Amino acid sequence: MLVFEYLWAFLLLPLPVLIWLLFPVYRENQQAVRVPFFEELASSAGLRPSRGAVVPRRNLVQWLLAPIVWILLVAAVARPQWVEDPVEQIQSARDLMLAIDISGSMEARDYVDADGNRVDRLTAVKAVVDDFISRREGDRIGLIVYGGAAFPQAPFTLDHESVRRLLEEVAVGMAGPQTVIGDAIGLAIRLFEASTVEERVLILLTDGNDTGSRMPPAKAASIAAEQGIVIHTVGIGDPETSGEGQVDLVLLQEIAQASGGRFFRAEVREQLEEIYTTLDELTPQNYARFSYRPKTPLFHWPLAIAVGLLLLYEIGMILWSYVWARSERIASGAAPAEERAG
Repeated sequence: MLVFEYLWAFLLLPLPVLIWLLFPVYRENQQAVRVPFFEELASSAGLRPSRGAVVPRRNLVQWLLAPIVWILLVAAVARPQWVEDPVEQIQSARDLMLAIDISGSMEARDYVDADGNRVDRLTAVKAVVDDFISRREGDRIGLIVYGGAAFPQAPFTLDHESVRRLLEEVAVGMAGPQTVIGDAIGLAIRLFEASTVEERVLILLTDGNDTGSRMPPAKAASIAAEQGIVIHTVGIGDPETSGEGQVDLVLLQEIAQASGGRFFRAEVREQLEEIYTTLDELTPQNYARFSYRPKTPLFHWPLAIAVGLLLLYEIGMILWSYVWARSERIASGAAPAEERAG
């Protein structure tokens, strides 16, 4: 809709009328002698008189143009603006980091999807996490993937669609065959350093034990707790498995307990879905909505129209003066023969 930022400016509309009433045109009476045969008298004296000052009368165009131009100028001073529909913005009050294990053991096909088909662990995790991300409308979400090393797959962002696409591109073995849980937590701590929100949550998922992190997981968990980062841990896979593929449930419990988070265990896909539903409830969406209405200034339009009307009037007066002067010269015989012939 159209609004005026300075409505008080319209109080200036009667100003020209007030000036005309309070400050009338200055008039002075002088004595003069009227000579009915002035032209003959000047001719006999050998003089060629010139015209004196001419005060032109106001014409109809001036009477119409003056108030229109004044109204346009006042409208420009009032700063008209076109206000558009409200635009809503979301400001996150929580940063949520997802750390997903993509070591070689995540290739084990011991999960069953919704259609009853056997899938590998990472495929099942990606499907559940994708649904989890789609529900987190107001949170900034980041993504870390780790195996033999930890890498930031997506920075903190409100663009959840981008995070989901980057999650879909993740594949087993991209970060190496091993599992470095401590380094993944350490990377999350560094990424949280730029965060300005109070609520910081890390959801760490793994199916193995730590196989050589530069930062011990317990030490990383204690540093995270000092930084105000809550870590929820999710352990998947068979705990009876031996070797590097055996999930260290005790370690995951210690990590969660040290940071004030919770530990979860998922042996089948249904449990994994329940875990992320629980996490969704444990960390309810926390964000603030702000709305504003874009404004487009329009003051230049009435100003341009007013200036354009004045220019057109001045051009018209110049042309009219030229035509009138030419006709006067022709009538008085002072114009050249060529001009009279034209």
